[in-house]
Amino acid sequence: MRIHTAIGPGALESAYSECLAHELAKVGLAFRREVPLPLKYEAVTLPRAYVADFIVNNAVLVEVKTVEAILPVHTAQLVTYLKLAGIKKGLLFNFKARRLKDGLRSVVLG
Repeated sequence: MRIHTAIGPGALESAYSECLAHELAKVGLAFRREVPLPLKYEAVTLPRAYVADFIVNNAVLVEVKTVEAILPVHTAQLVTYLKLAGIKKGLLFNFKARRLKDGLRSVVLG
């Protein structure tokens, strides 16, 4: 919330990601950034088929977006990332939303 309030909805995704990394480190949360998610298909493994923006405390996958609106494809992407990472909880932040609470989606896999 602090990031969105300070910068507003007009910056690039990379700027919000940098600020989010700073905030996570500042509060002492363990996180990995730009985490490769391999995809296995038959005998083929694509080591960097996808890249998750953040994995926090090995428990929550966070995706950062700057899009006009969160679409079903964005949620589907988050679900795919969760499955590949073996994580059950995910957050999708759309920093381009006028109010950040309108640009936040949470996904929990059963």
